[in-house]
Amino acid sequence: MRLNKLNSPFLRYLIANDVAAGDRFPALADISREMGISVGKLREQLEVARSMGLVSVRPRLGIQREPFQFSQILLDGVLFGLATEEASFEQFSQLRQVVEAGFWDQAVVRLTPEDKEHLLNLVAKAWDKLLGEPIHVPNGEHRDLHLTIFKRVDNPFVHGILSTYWDAYEASEWTRFVRYEYWIEVWTYHEKIVNALCNNDFELGRQLLVEHFSLLRSIPSPAGERPVESVQLFPTTKGETK
Repeated sequence: MRLNKLNSPFLRYLIANDVAAGDRFPALADISREMGISVGKLREQLEVARSMGLVSVRPRLGIQREPFQFSQILLDGVLFGLATEEASFEQFSQLRQVVEAGFWDQAVVRLTPEDKEHLLNLVAKAWDKLLGEPIHVPNGEHRDLHLTIFKRVDNPFVHGILSTYWDAYEASEWTRFVRYEYWIEVWTYHEKIVNALCNNDFELGRQLLVEHFSLLRSIPSPAGERPVESVQLFPTTKGETK
């Protein structure tokens, strides 16, 4: 693999030396001599790697290589783009919709009986919150349900995008002032999706997933943005149906 576009001597050092997740580092002075840079420069690059979640620095444990998690690298950029309005939550939501629909078949066939039981429990907890006194919005269950469906996809970029989506969803406060009926509609769909999964009717589950994306259109837009639009995930030519 060509690494000339990787603008970090320290990250290139990790790759060249096969530093695996869980490995501990030698003293910074030793690394700086091997890399031919000052300890001060090394610390700067180490901090960048730390912000990416690739290394950790802990008292008495020293510096340790951490597993690659795309969400650690992605989240700061997404939140910055949303805060500066150089990007919109609508755009990121469209990406999430395409990822979920596109990886649906790969995800659902790998769900275990324990996963499906967990999904059923999440639906039950969500209804308890929505129908209880006082009413609570099941935000945690919402995130957990979607991430559970895709948890067994063997693709760290998929996990990173979806996990970051839910962090951005929470940060954007997109659903802060939505009507109560919206949550009833959402969880009615979720219950149907989970029941379809439990019955191994994966195509029905996928159809329901795509349909429920359209509920985002009813959410009032924060800060003057347009409502989130559901994208046409699988365009057809005129006269065709799929």
